[in-house]
Amino acid sequence: MKINQLGKSSIYLSELTLGCMSLGTDVQTAKYIIDHALDNGINHLDTADLYDFGENERIIGEALKQKRERVILTTKVGNHFDKSNKTWFWDPSKKHIQNGVKESLQRLQTDYIDFYMLHGGTIEDPIEETIEAFEELKQEGLIRAYGLSSIRPNVIREYVKKSSIDGVMMQYSLLDRRPEEEMLDLLHKNQISVLARGPLAKGILSNNGNNQINKKAKDGFLGYSYEELHQLYGKLTSLAEPIKLNELALLYVLQHPAVASAVFGASSVNQLKESITNNVTIPLSDQLYQQLKTLTKALTYEAHR
Repeated sequence: MKINQLGKSSIYLSELTLGCMSLGTDVQTAKYIIDHALDNGINHLDTADLYDFGENERIIGEALKQKRERVILTTKVGNHFDKSNKTWFWDPSKKHIQNGVKESLQRLQTDYIDFYMLHGGTIEDPIEETIEAFEELKQEGLIRAYGLSSIRPNVIREYVKKSSIDGVMMQYSLLDRRPEEEMLDLLHKNQISVLARGPLAKGILSNNGNNQINKKAKDGFLGYSYEELHQLYGKLTSLAEPIKLNELALLYVLQHPAVASAVFGASSVNQLKESITNNVTIPLSDQLYQQLKTLTKALTYEAHR
């Protein structure tokens, strides 16, 4: 599997990332899925302190015993949560970030985090204070690099101007091409990598897409109606042949040079196997890439500009 540099850091990620939010709460099942991912070339795992109120990090920590050196580990901070009553509030303060990293390190059973992300962000945040917190953690060796998970162009631009972030995680798929509007080129120009989350669009762009449309998109998805999604699914499936649609969806987001890795979730090894194939290492032809652009909508960010 191809390996890409994360921004200007010394971190190199596999072009596919296992998003761990869907792993569930059984350690043995999670371990089985993670082992299969590692054995098939994935070296990057993505989690967050808020997932299952810390339980996801704890399970990953258990699963990675004796394997930590094989993994690039990403987690996130910024949501101040109370596990006992399942509540949380946004807190990008320096104090919370400094406390949050210690708690994540303990749950993950490691002494450093490879890539640490702010889990959101607004333009009203104390951005300079937040950046200072991450920079100090980097100097202390608790994290190797930092970035943010956001779809807000105004927030992303502030971090591009004021920080040394190495990556931004954002929603990006064939059905959500909003990052193409202005974000991808800006980040690539500044040597900041993109981690594309949701590349399969809630499973709509998977091999089981019609069922997922019926389950999750009866009221539509972004700018697409229920009927449009079914029609588009048929057209995309035909274009994908002889490969599978989920492979085509992953190849699409990986085509832009800003994208270092496509982040997808799996709750079983079978789901994982659907996305780990040799076909994902073959770039799309320019003709097919343009066909896909023509077939899908170029949505725009309606807010947070």
